[in-house]
Amino acid sequence: MASVTPEAPGQEARSVPGWLRLALRVVGPGLLIASGAIHLDLYLTGYRTIPTIGWLFLLQVIAAFILALAAAGLRSRLAAAAAAGFCLATLGGYILSEWVGLFGFKEVRTTAGIVAGVIEVAAFIALAALTLTPDPGYGRVPVLARIPARAAAAATAGLAVVAVVLLGVSAAGANGAAAAPATATGGELKTATINGVRVLTNAKGFAVYTFAPDTPGMSKCYGSCAEAWPPVPGPATAGPGVTGTLGTIKRAGGQLQATYDGHPLYTWVADSSPGQAAGNDVNLNGGTWYEVPVSGG
Repeated sequence: MASVTPEAPGQEARSVPGWLRLALRVVGPGLLIASGAIHLDLYLTGYRTIPTIGWLFLLQVIAAFILALAAAGLRSRLAAAAAAGFCLATLGGYILSEWVGLFGFKEVRTTAGIVAGVIEVAAFIALAALTLTPDPGYGRVPVLARIPARAAAAATAGLAVVAVVLLGVSAAGANGAAAAPATATGGELKTATINGVRVLTNAKGFAVYTFAPDTPGMSKCYGSCAEAWPPVPGPATAGPGVTGTLGTIKRAGGQLQATYDGHPLYTWVADSSPGQAAGNDVNLNGGTWYEVPVSGG
């Protein structure tokens, strides 16, 4: 049975079962490693090509693994506190990049991002609880000892609630305004000059893209890929200057997707207004994306 020492004013409680400390020391770092693994996969599948964001993703992966190992192996409450703070910082960066963008890059809402966010919230809760759980085998931490246990627990619970609410709002509404015009149904394909190049656009003037892994007549973009790169619905009609051959393919769910010279077409939800082609030559979701140049005009 765990020993109990009376709690002095400003000091934390001393009655904590050993099994609970062990569980928190496994679960918290484990969740942080899972978050790092998701970011590593995103980095390897394309985020490494994005200026600034690429090396920040790599730094996040390295820091996540180091802090997780420190929190699990050192039995240090300060290490656990640092890992918990890192989880909140990572979640905050994700939400900020969705709402306003970071370093010229605006994140799009995907299943992988939401899953990572949920894991980060859970990791924060477990690591914060580990921080507040004293280990009699190791000395007191003076900084933590001066914080009343109930106040620390209340602050942790408050931060967790705020994180859950912000993540929920982000999952429900982020990029909603940007996605709607970019995924207008049907209509005419047009041309526009973007960054000095005459390219193909959808009816609303948003640049359309082709996906390198696609084969003629077959799309390889499904799931979270199709969330970020919505297929252009078919059939579409050719506007002035559109000289290629238009067609359609049938996607796995039965929907028709427009094609140009046999290539399935997509928009990108990160293009928030007409006249943008930020997705050109970007390697994401398993392959490279290209705008569609057209001749004439």
